[in-house]
Amino acid sequence: MRHTGFFTDERCFWHAGGNYAFTLPIGGNVQPLAAGGLPENPETKRRLKNLVEVTGLARDLDIRSAEPASREDLLRVHPAAFIDEFKRLSDAGGGELGLRTPFARGGFEIAALSAGLAKQALLSVLQGELDNAYALSRPPGHHCLPDFPNGFCLLANIAIAIKAAQAEGLAKRIAVVDWDVHHGNGTQAIFYDRADVLTISIHQENNYPPDSGAISERGTGAGTGANINVPLPPGAGHATYLRVIERIVRPALAGFRPDVIIIACGFDAAGVDPLSRMFCTADTYRQMTRHMVEAAADLCQGRLVMVHEGGYSEVYVPFCGHAVLEELSASATTTDDPLAETLAARQPNARVAAFFADLVDEMAAALNV
Repeated sequence: MRHTGFFTDERCFWHAGGNYAFTLPIGGNVQPLAAGGLPENPETKRRLKNLVEVTGLARDLDIRSAEPASREDLLRVHPAAFIDEFKRLSDAGGGELGLRTPFARGGFEIAALSAGLAKQALLSVLQGELDNAYALSRPPGHHCLPDFPNGFCLLANIAIAIKAAQAEGLAKRIAVVDWDVHHGNGTQAIFYDRADVLTISIHQENNYPPDSGAISERGTGAGTGANINVPLPPGAGHATYLRVIERIVRPALAGFRPDVIIIACGFDAAGVDPLSRMFCTADTYRQMTRHMVEAAADLCQGRLVMVHEGGYSEVYVPFCGHAVLEELSASATTTDDPLAETLAARQPNARVAAFFADLVDEMAAALNV
């Protein structure tokens, strides 16, 4: 057993707002949905927490909450004008800043709490209180630019956590591995000129944002080479993701030798997600997590933190998350994947799998890892 923290707070599930039908603003010929709202809704996260409790896995986790990220924490990443406007609109009843980032009254405080969960998860691992940790953050953060919230993300949770840890002198070199199906453009932008933060994003090519995430985006200035993008065509599937971890991610981590590894843990590459076409399974996430646990043990005394990002299948996200938490904690408590057989039958055939394997090898060569 490992001492694994699970950071969560019911208040994060209360984030809401906006007149959307899926990703489209209501109006004109766009009819409201009966359920309403964006696909980023509380049930994927709440049902993960519920499943952990129902199976008994919660008994093997150190379940905690955290204080919201402070204004000082936020200012290390976001300009004061943005923070002040976000707070003003939140106090006035809610609104929207950026793109697809609506919020209701109190949305600022909930977003700060979400960032606080990520921050405290990281600090607790770096301070030696926990072996590793998972932050069930909501709203997510990896698309948020310093002054432009984007793609359901209101604050840059992981970047806020990283800069807090560095400000306290707890870590110098930090690696972020983002396996959310969408490009981690916000995290990339914030650290693009930094040599002390390695950012790796594995994502469906041209999904979201469609104008970022190319393999050619390697960083600038001192950060040249410290940004790695792995854009995959739709349909990549289980074996391709594991090949990316083995051929690109683990060698890059070994070369960088971080003090801690952070995973931007989105579950939207799963085979039934409405916002992707990648056919990963709960076992994909289990095995990727196993690789990251091994890499952290080899490189940084096991220090590994996962921060929840996307994933929009209310039914399947809990099983993917449960598999991750089983691996993090080395718990004997497991649950069967109800879609294992269905998704196994939909993996790429031998010819397509060979194409994807060659593509990953070509990218590894181009990235020189």
